[in-house]
Amino acid sequence: MGKNYVDIERDNGETLRYRKHVNGRGLIAHGAKVHASALIEAGAYVEPGAQVAAGARVLRGAWIEADAVIGPDAIIEEHAHIGAGAAVGSGARIGVRASVGDRARVAGGAKIRDDEIVADGQIVATDKRGLRLAA
Repeated sequence: MGKNYVDIERDNGETLRYRKHVNGRGLIAHGAKVHASALIEAGAYVEPGAQVAAGARVLRGAWIEADAVIGPDAIIEEHAHIGAGAAVGSGARIGVRASVGDRARVAGGAKIRDDEIVADGQIVATDKRGLRLAA
């Protein structure tokens, strides 16, 4: 049986240890909290201090930065990026290669389209079609 963790050296020389999540085999940094029912696919990363709630899905190649919060049943599509301290609400969907900036907020049920960018600190709510609602 292989190792259940991976050590990765950062650019500054610091080494971080990631464990493989039991549901999907994605990499979870020490200090991150991921619910057992969440899916973290292989090739996805969850950084220290991040939280991923029950039923959330973080798909292949997605990156959840430090201190970000992913709500229940949210879907983070392939190669999406969630910035440090950002929050994605319950049932929200972040599209393929989409980017949610640092400290940004995506409302529950919102849909961020493929390749869309949510700026640092921005607050976004959408209707069911993914059209942004007025702030």
